[in-house]
Amino acid sequence: MKILAVDFGDRRTGMAISDPDEQLAMALPTLAMRQDGADAERVAAVARDQGAQFVVVGLPRNMNGTEGPRSRAAREFADDIHAACGLPIDLWDERLSTAEGESRLRQAGFRRRALARRSDAAAAIVILESYLAHRRASR
Repeated sequence: MKILAVDFGDRRTGMAISDPDEQLAMALPTLAMRQDGADAERVAAVARDQGAQFVVVGLPRNMNGTEGPRSRAAREFADDIHAACGLPIDLWDERLSTAEGESRLRQAGFRRRALARRSDAAAAIVILESYLAHRRASR
């Protein structure tokens, strides 16, 4: 099954898609958020275009595991995506996904400017890889 991962942000939202065998996570273009009420519909359109059958939205928890305002916003965005596309949605702990994504980009030789443009998609890849690993381990 193809799974779309979403790293929700106020300004940019990173996305990644799995292959049908759920082995690989591939970056998709980052979505510039417009705050116009149609951002979730744009993510839903990406899900449809990519043939996703499931969506995972990163849930930004505090380091102690509690949830704050960003978690509530991510939950609301996940609900909006579900309303826009009807696909099942799962929320996945995204703690340190941005740091891990940026670390991978630095190791690959990306400089600061390129890193900033790709960090949201890199975080979505980290979220998706973690989610896929959990699914494989649960089987």
